[in-house]
Parts: sequence; structure tokens; C-alpha cells
Amino acid sequence: MIDNKSAPYGILALRVTTGALFLFHGLVKLFVFTPAGTAGYFESIGLPGALGYLTLLVEIVGGLALILGVKARLVSLALVPVLLGAAYFGHGAFGFNWSNPNGGWEYPVMWAVVQAALAALGDGAYALVPSNKQAPRVQYA
Repeated sequence: MIDNKSAPYGILALRVTTGALFLFHGLVKLFVFTPAGTAGYFESIGLPGALGYLTLLVEIVGGLALILGVKARLVSLALVPVLLGAAYFGHGAFGFNWSNPNGGWEYPVMWAVVQAALAALGDGAYALVPSNKQAPRVQYA
């Protein structure tokens, strides 16, 4: 059964947590690895360097949007391919387990599923700019 009173706060917790993680990862790419270093890494794994800059930007802007609740459903949906790309291109060769050297692919896939679930669930409580359509409310007798 879905508790319509507490569910928006559960969604809020997932939205803010994943937003903070995206923001953190984007800021690490910006300040630690640097944009040029991030682009160089993308090139080293056979991707266009420009995709590194785009990923950095998407992680920072997407993270902030999730934290604030700005079109969170759309942002969550847009982040799914970023995570699947990280799983395939960034971690796919290192096996399933995230504790493997260089990380495994299951962690970014799990986050992709979380983002897909958030896209399906809606914005949750305290969304600054809610998405146009909310998931239908489930009513039980």
C-alpha cells in the first residue's frame, strides 16, 4: 500500500540525496580532475572529449535541479542515460562488483534505476518548480 501522506517525503529524500551525489560528482570533475582532465579521460576510453564537458555540466546542473525540485521528473529521466553510459563505458570492463579496482558497473546501474523510479514517482514534497504531470495518486479502500 502506498501511504499518500508520507510518500512525497520519501521521494524528497531520494531526490535530494541523488541530487547531492550528482552535484558532488560534477564538482569533483570540475575542481579535482578539471574540465580538461575529464575530457581527456573520456577520450582515453574512446568517447569524444566534449562529452566529458557535457557530463560535468549535466551532473552539476542536474544535481542542483534535483536538490531544489526543479522539473525533477524530467531531470531524473535525463540522468538515466548518463548513468548507463558511466556503467557501460566507465565501469563495464571492471566487472559487477563496485569494490573491484576502478569500480564495477552495478553501482551506476542501480542509480540509473533509482533515477527512472524518481521519474515515475514525481517531484515529491517541496519541489520549487514541479514537473507538468504528476504520477497518479493511488487510492485504496
